[in-house]
Amino acid sequence: MKDTLLTDRQKEIIRYRKQGMTQQQIADILGTSKANICTIEKSANENIRRAKETLEFIYTLDATELCTLPKGTDLMNAPKLIYVAAAPVNIKIRYDTLALINRISSAIPEKIKGRYVKEDICVYLNNDGDLYFS
Repeated sequence: MKDTLLTDRQKEIIRYRKQGMTQQQIADILGTSKANICTIEKSANENIRRAKETLEFIYTLDATELCTLPKGTDLMNAPKLIYVAAAPVNIKIRYDTLALINRISSAIPEKIKGRYVKEDICVYLNNDGDLYFS
């Protein structure tokens, strides 16, 4: 794997957790304590969070804040809100309705629950018609 912000041990623990293993199961496999696994996983998740925030900054650096999808918004209504907000800036959005819903869901799954926005989402648009979310 390429060089990342995660240590080899952090990557190993994240892989095990993604497979559905508990911290205790991982500790047993690695011959360490559950508390140690918890600490390593917490550090890994913090590194991942910081990396995501850095990427969001880079992606939105040359983008304009377009609108906010407020908490409670039905994802089926989100494209219309975005298209209406984009109309005055005369930049064509690169996504059709379904692709846009999928883009929102995959870009920030932690802010989506089922079909609804569970936390305000800021929408950014760059000059190429690409959208970014935070």
